[in-house]
Amino acid sequence: MKGLLIALLAPALLTATPKKPAADKKAKPVVIGYVGGFRGTVNTDAIAANKLTHINYAFVNVQHNRAVLTNLATDTVNFRNLSALKKINPDLKILISIGGWAWSANFSDAVLTDTSRAAFAKSAVDIIRDYNLDGVDIDWEYPAREGEVGNVFRPEDKVNYTLMFAALRKELNLLEKKTHKKLLLTTATAGFVGFLETTEMGKAQQYLDYVNIMSYDCYSNKFAGHHTNLFPTKAFEHSRNADESIKAYIAAGVPASKLVMGIAFYGRNFKVADSTATATGLGSPIVRQQFGSGYTFIRDSLLTKGYHAYRDQDAKADYLYNPATKDFITCDDEWSVQNKCNYVLDKKMGGVMFWEYSSDKKEYLLDQINYTFSHPGTVQDNIGLTSVKVPETGPAVTGSK
Repeated sequence: MKGLLIALLAPALLTATPKKPAADKKAKPVVIGYVGGFRGTVNTDAIAANKLTHINYAFVNVQHNRAVLTNLATDTVNFRNLSALKKINPDLKILISIGGWAWSANFSDAVLTDTSRAAFAKSAVDIIRDYNLDGVDIDWEYPAREGEVGNVFRPEDKVNYTLMFAALRKELNLLEKKTHKKLLLTTATAGFVGFLETTEMGKAQQYLDYVNIMSYDCYSNKFAGHHTNLFPTKAFEHSRNADESIKAYIAAGVPASKLVMGIAFYGRNFKVADSTATATGLGSPIVRQQFGSGYTFIRDSLLTKGYHAYRDQDAKADYLYNPATKDFITCDDEWSVQNKCNYVLDKKMGGVMFWEYSSDKKEYLLDQINYTFSHPGTVQDNIGLTSVKVPETGPAVTGSK
């Protein structure tokens, strides 16, 4: 009878084995870097493996209800070269990230039924097995809401999102039994609170090792503001911010130890209207907007081209403004990253992640992440864009707000 009982319970245990929190109070915070393989072959010589704990390889596509390598020739080379970084850092974990903004159109169909979910989960884990990788990251943008124009979405996504993770965890558990190797399941989630209304994160988190909050691209469409700020700005009435999202995720049932703070290695650019309300551009009406440059370029080049650096102490965010051209740039810098990392330590969160590695070729921000995590509680004021030394021929850096 005892053997029969174990046999009956085994499938259920495989399906819904809860995951323990990925980090405890003494655990080192994770540093997860998204690496863009969608561009082609990745220059892994430029990746500082010792400064990372995880690499999330972006992206794997979703087609015909399966996880699919649509750039097989370069993907396979990238997997081999990324795995070789373990010679430098044996503890480094390599995960595939499925979806992303451009490849989330078919998630809803892929996880609609028990049969499709099982097939999708197996196809994802087959990639992990075939290339000896360490886990799966899901970047569905977004369940039960459109995301990119034309994406399939339906109300059932809310529940199916959770069931998808259960199916993935089941397949990962099966592979773990064969390989005796711990395999990870993580997800990238929206940095706006509304995401929690169309998901069941309190239930989904039991299958997950980390929940990577994309606390960037959280800007207003009306007024120039920060896209990756830690706290709200006082420049206008409401602004999305990481603190608001993190508190909401915790209230929804996600342990702080599984939450990972998102950091932007790139900027967002806004052309603003003439405004007498502000001399720094912050809070000015937006005329148009666009994706910005990587942080290395922003730091090394723009302060010699008419841009002035400012600091928003309320939001814990620095930014740039060119008063002649009315161009406003919002981005993370060393100072804002320091504040985010200290917040992560204070709240006992899992760590940080960032998009995307190649955007900061000189690793200004990655170095700041590692420094702050190695020197908990340290506060440096003379770092970031407002502290950059500008040549005498360029404009003076303006003081703090």
